[in-house]
Amino acid sequence: MSSAIGGPLPEAAAAVDKRVTDVIRAAIIRGEYAPNQRLIEADLSAAFSASRATVRTALLELAGEGLVERLPNRGSRVRAISVDEAIEILEVRIGVEGLCAAKTAASISDDDAAALERLRARMIESVAEGDLVEYSRLHLSLDNRIRELSHHATAADVLARLHAQSVRHQFKLSSRPQRAKVSVLEHAAIIDAVVARNPDAAERAVRSHLLSVIEALREVSAAESEAPAT
Repeated sequence: MSSAIGGPLPEAAAAVDKRVTDVIRAAIIRGEYAPNQRLIEADLSAAFSASRATVRTALLELAGEGLVERLPNRGSRVRAISVDEAIEILEVRIGVEGLCAAKTAASISDDDAAALERLRARMIESVAEGDLVEYSRLHLSLDNRIRELSHHATAADVLARLHAQSVRHQFKLSSRPQRAKVSVLEHAAIIDAVVARNPDAAERAVRSHLLSVIEALREVSAAESEAPAT
């Protein structure tokens, strides 16, 4: 659909911009683009069948989220986020995500509670079947849904930015079968507390989960630093 002067409608252009931004964000989170890798607009434009202007808009949006660095006269690259920085972000997320979980528990409807219980079952099933890619997708879906159901716009905005920056490290952890078996039980505990409409328990469950993630990141980082060079 076009406007009267022949160009795309603003709504359509915005939808295209969002699609490209979402695709590039997801690729960075999954590790398809390595930290410090250059993001060349012409290559991205060809890969995603989008205009250079659309790709540029997407990279600016992702730079605002802290996932991309804009280099003066040199384009863009994937921002490298250290384990120490990821841990600091997780420490901040403890308070804000706990708030969202508590708000959700205090006001959740029966229909939304039932939907969370179905999501809980699918998460457990995905780990049991060894489908860790699906588990990672569902776990991100849970995080997003609790933010939405909290109806706390400021907290949701803060978390959207913090989550994008630390989730790459969490995605890496989720690909480890033993960690996923621990993580899924922690997520189930969050859902149980929210569905039980117990704000205090929901906040505690979030705190317990994110402290567990921090400890796991420290362990993985220590193991990788001690591994002999190949």
